[in-house]
Amino acid sequence: MSDIYIGYGKNMQQTTFALMEAADIASRLSSGMTVCIKPNLVVARPADGGATTHPEIVEGIIQYVQQAGVKKIIIAEGSWVGDSTERAWRSCGYADLAQKYGVTLVDTKKDKVTQRRCEDMKISVCDTPAHADYLINVPVLKGHCQTDMTCCLKNMKGCIPDGEKRRFHSTGLHKPIAALNTVIKPQLHIVDSICGDLTFEEGGNPVESNRILLGFDPVLLDSYCAGLMGYHPNEIDHLRYARQYGVGAYCDETTEVLEINAENKPVTTMTHSPIARKLAAHIEEDSACSACYAALIFALNKAGTHNLGERIKIGQGFKGRQCEGSGVGNCTAGCARSVKGCPPSAYDIVEFLEHM
Repeated sequence: MSDIYIGYGKNMQQTTFALMEAADIASRLSSGMTVCIKPNLVVARPADGGATTHPEIVEGIIQYVQQAGVKKIIIAEGSWVGDSTERAWRSCGYADLAQKYGVTLVDTKKDKVTQRRCEDMKISVCDTPAHADYLINVPVLKGHCQTDMTCCLKNMKGCIPDGEKRRFHSTGLHKPIAALNTVIKPQLHIVDSICGDLTFEEGGNPVESNRILLGFDPVLLDSYCAGLMGYHPNEIDHLRYARQYGVGAYCDETTEVLEINAENKPVTTMTHSPIARKLAAHIEEDSACSACYAALIFALNKAGTHNLGERIKIGQGFKGRQCEGSGVGNCTAGCARSVKGCPPSAYDIVEFLEHM
């Protein structure tokens, strides 16, 4: 069994189902279970803006779980303070999804809560996700103005009432997020990395990468995803704390990653992100896969462009060509300087850019 499974492509429903099949999730399920799915619906905005979990991914999960014989499926979430979860259900396509498949929607803002001891603090947690037999966390991989990135660990913040969310912000987000993950422990994480926002939790700067990841260790997945965004895991404080608290381990050279359909990596069609459009002026792109292009966009956003004296080459159109300058990805191996990988992580690209 692999540690991380990655699927590419624009058919999110099919890719999600295939990932769960590859990881043999059915062997972990039984018909009498209550399965709870926890997406990210932080705001009432459609997923193509880069803030919320695509309903197509959750639909693939529901189809797989129902095929495995599970009858009771709940989707549980609470939007951020000041927004309406019920409005998010409608705006993000989850009300229709629930009706189509006969699953229950639970607004955790209205859920019963139980106080739990988490490391050196007490946290009130929502009963529905906490008491589920099998909890599936479906975060969006995206930027965050306070924590730099948000993924598996931070998505658990939707499993606490609004009062606790306010307290988390007043006491510093990182330690409470890590502590929360010692008591709310999803059995499965499926990461929506289709078009996560570049910098903000509420969306508006989506970066198309058309990628879905699956794994069981939230620290392992988040540390891997930190690299995709250009960060070392230790730069993300809640990741450091979570590892210290024993929630999981960082990915390293022993981490087994399985790509189930790498041949389906789509060519980028990114046009709708203002920041991405600005950074694209520093890129010479020719038929780049979206995952590789997204890594370069994240890296440029983190490293900055002030030291660049040339445009960075990327894309399948450079395969087999000898050329001057710098390139990103295996397709640009013929450049004078290039970063290996298919795709390389944004962290490796940042290192490359900083030493040009």
